[in-house]
Amino acid sequence: MKGFIQRRARVLAVAAWQWGVVVACVAGDMPVIHVHPMGEDGATGQHASPALFRARGPVATLRMALERARAMRSNTTSERVVIRLAPGRHHLAATLRLGPEDSNTTIEGAAGAMPTVLSGGVEVHGWTRSPGRSGAWEAIVPEVASGALQAEHLHVDGRRMVRARMPNEDPFHAAGPLSKGVPTELPFKPGDMVPGWTNDPDARVVVWMKWTDMHLPLRGLDGARSVAVLAQGPRADWMDEPDARYWVETGLALDAPGEWHVERRTGRMRFLPPAGVEPGRARVVATALEQLLVLEGTPTRAVRNVTLRRLVLTEAAPSMPTDGRMSPQAAVDVAGAVSARHAVDCRVEHCEFRELGGYGLELGRGCQGWTVVANRFEGLGAGGLRLGEAGERHPSAEDANHSHAVTDNELRRLGRVFAPGVGILVMQSGTNRILHNVVSDLYYTGISVGWTWGYEESPCRRNELGWNLIENVGQQRLSDMGGIYTLGPQPGTRVHHNLIRDIDSYRYGGWGLYTDEGSTGIVLENNVVTRCRDAGFHQHYGRDNLVRNNLLAFNRNHQLMRTRDEPHSSFTFTRNVVVHDEGTLMGSNWKGGPGHFLINHNLYWDPRRGTNAVAYHFTDVHLPDWRATGHDRDSIFADPMLRDRDHPERGLRPSSPAFDLGFHDIDMRGVGPRVATGTRGRSLPADETGPSRDWTRPMGRWR
Repeated sequence: MKGFIQRRARVLAVAAWQWGVVVACVAGDMPVIHVHPMGEDGATGQHASPALFRARGPVATLRMALERARAMRSNTTSERVVIRLAPGRHHLAATLRLGPEDSNTTIEGAAGAMPTVLSGGVEVHGWTRSPGRSGAWEAIVPEVASGALQAEHLHVDGRRMVRARMPNEDPFHAAGPLSKGVPTELPFKPGDMVPGWTNDPDARVVVWMKWTDMHLPLRGLDGARSVAVLAQGPRADWMDEPDARYWVETGLALDAPGEWHVERRTGRMRFLPPAGVEPGRARVVATALEQLLVLEGTPTRAVRNVTLRRLVLTEAAPSMPTDGRMSPQAAVDVAGAVSARHAVDCRVEHCEFRELGGYGLELGRGCQGWTVVANRFEGLGAGGLRLGEAGERHPSAEDANHSHAVTDNELRRLGRVFAPGVGILVMQSGTNRILHNVVSDLYYTGISVGWTWGYEESPCRRNELGWNLIENVGQQRLSDMGGIYTLGPQPGTRVHHNLIRDIDSYRYGGWGLYTDEGSTGIVLENNVVTRCRDAGFHQHYGRDNLVRNNLLAFNRNHQLMRTRDEPHSSFTFTRNVVVHDEGTLMGSNWKGGPGHFLINHNLYWDPRRGTNAVAYHFTDVHLPDWRATGHDRDSIFADPMLRDRDHPERGLRPSSPAFDLGFHDIDMRGVGPRVATGTRGRSLPADETGPSRDWTRPMGRWR
């Protein structure tokens, strides 16, 4: 077989020479096309060095390498071709689009210490000191004035700078609810708004409200009514918040190191650099592209077996519509820098998604069987990655999104532009494995699964979420969030062995495990949830969920919450350990007997009450009356004997009374990535990272 492969590769190489495409065969006998920033698109791509080989050296652009790969394959896509990019920066002049003819292509950075960077930006030159503005610099960028360059974000030496804004830190608070008509009106407090800001045609107001945000142009100020007039409207009733927080982005507020602004009419860019940074010597990049890579197949002809490996993807951002943007839940209207539709059995490994303006990776309609492993998502404007789409609940086999493996990734510093962005967002998608990830430092939900409000059936089922570390979520920016958040019926979904800590909302709703509207058929077990603002577990409403063998420790306002009473079994809560020393045991609505929910065989411990069982309150009911309703008749009140109070994930001592209830100690040693993430990590065996293959239609025409 090996001899056959070698002969086939030689035939392919000879044919490639005839087509004007020369490639090298390397380990694995796959043809390689080399790309180097100093190469020439007229070269063959046969060799990696532009200095030693000119005509046979690397091509200069990824676009040309892709064209060569297409020509080399002729009428077949069965041959795998490797496009290998040299270390350094590769600027994309346009979004790279891969179609079915690009199947079986690997695009990879060269191995080594120096990264391979794909940038969607352009460097800004010609900086001079800005007259009359101490410490500020400016440059004229004609492409902005002509509309050829969006310049939505500015990056300096790889880090996103801050749009000039007021206030610089803690936002203003609205004087009352925003209007519900057209245009949107924002009541402001005396002294907050400056009349001169309306002279800036690029002025924009950013509003945080509940679990959404708004980015709306400032159209005017009505001083008599103390109202700012913004674009768009009407807004939804559920977005009401009496004191929404906001700030104003305007060049007239350029006053803090790291701030910048661009006048779109003239192309004049002003920048107040941080200490030690001089624009003439630093690399200053303005975003040009909205997306870096797009894979686009069709229902009858998918893109297949594309691999992205060892790439740093950066400096791209979605443009802002002229009338601004009202981001819905999870910022679902914000695109990914890399997106795909009708792409099957593709792989993204050891890549870094850095300082992008939207989501990092978006797998949409018809994407199936992807492996996303050992990547790093950091400093993103929205969330990290999302699977599925918001709409179709009954897709065809070709349009269904399912069976992805998202494992061993790090997702940090998210939501930096669109605060509702979610770390890992799963919408209408099923049989996914989301395992061994870290989701940290973001303003809304860590992992969100489901996109159905209520009990209508959907493709979201049999997802597995396990061994993930989810921490530092919310940070008092937004409300109504979860470390892990679910929506709608999800039979067969398992949430297990996750460590969730420090979920902190603004006004309400900082929950660890949050089964929201219609969540059904979910098993939540062997999780450790600690230091959440409102509760370790909260169910808004749902059916037949099982919450067992979890450790809920030292959550603040409450430990357990339930909102809506329904005439069916909402959940069973059993063999859990619940320990706290502040707040109450239960919050919200606990009406209904065992037919509506069942709680039993749990251990509760509050050192303020000790082992005096009758001192424990179940909402406004004491234990004897609570047990009379059929709940907690076999539960106990005792010290669970944590090994480490500050780190409850380290488990219980062997003599813990919880074990007498059938509680099993939770082994958290496997939480988080099993390998180093990013461009320098080593790969895991395929059988440890590959996608699930158990997708089936649940009923009716889906069978």
